[in-house]
Amino acid sequence: MENANDVNGAGKCDLCTDDAKIVLPYGPHKYCHSHFIAFFEKRIRRTVRQQSLVKPGEKIAIGVSGGKDSAVTLHLLHGMISKTNEIEAVMIDEGIPGYRDVSLEMGKELCKMLDVPYTLVNYRKEVGITMTQIKDAIDMQPALGTTCSFCGTFRRHLLNKVAFEIGAQKIATGHNLDDEVQSICMNFFDNDLKKMARLGAVVRNKVDAGLVPRIKPLYETPEKEVIAYAALKELPHYSDECCPFSYQAKRNYFREMLNNMENELPGTKFKILRTFQQMKPFIEPLGRGVEISYCTRCGAASNGGSCGTCRKIESLSAIHRFSAKQEKGRKLSCTTTKNM
Repeated sequence: MENANDVNGAGKCDLCTDDAKIVLPYGPHKYCHSHFIAFFEKRIRRTVRQQSLVKPGEKIAIGVSGGKDSAVTLHLLHGMISKTNEIEAVMIDEGIPGYRDVSLEMGKELCKMLDVPYTLVNYRKEVGITMTQIKDAIDMQPALGTTCSFCGTFRRHLLNKVAFEIGAQKIATGHNLDDEVQSICMNFFDNDLKKMARLGAVVRNKVDAGLVPRIKPLYETPEKEVIAYAALKELPHYSDECCPFSYQAKRNYFREMLNNMENELPGTKFKILRTFQQMKPFIEPLGRGVEISYCTRCGAASNGGSCGTCRKIESLSAIHRFSAKQEKGRKLSCTTTKNM
């Protein structure tokens, strides 16, 4: 870690006489372990309070992948609201052996530690295909897009579906500051102000239409500090290499760009977020007024016609039919040649 690290010889903690173990260059701040924990947790509580993320009595579904972001989100929300709110974890198995099966075991371990119930669903059962199979299809036909575009669509669909089925009023995700500023920049570079306008600590959906609002407690928290907190609290979480298919994501370019800027100009990510927060009242109307209808195929809430999940499945089915037709033609050709 570069922005939040155990640093030898960094001097004393800003708040006590103990040696500083964590240095945050954007302050700059220097904290011992205990004061970093207090600093970190105070920021999350402030985000939840100022952004009105949770109301007493609401049931909160928490998307848990087993990684550090969702582990920290589950741990903190459990500590903050479990006495006033029912919480339940939602886990999704995309079907990536050696990666997701391993991380989900970490998620289950944390749920058991905290005595939090969880629901586990998988792509194979819910959408009829695994991410490994999707990757194979994309290798055959790159025009389909990237694995991340499929995975993001399916994950959002299943998180919403399960949260709605269990009666949750909100879905909490582990999106952190880095994720948010990457999305802001991606939408800006894509000239997609409508999508940018829907970003924020709360994604306001309509529960009565089958769309559960999403909240981001880590919205103002840098990723490297999440890593440090998870390690200091010894939370069970998956910390090896991320998804083996993520190298295709456009987001990687923005992650590298922003990390380089943050290293040279500490505080850049916070400034981007604050700029967006000041801009949002002016662009927010662009993200409103989308008429909600229902998918003509599966009945899920949609912005018209077929939902994104059904469109993605249809594109994969088209490739499958084309491949089957090719294979049939190949066999017929071989048979004809053999009979000549």
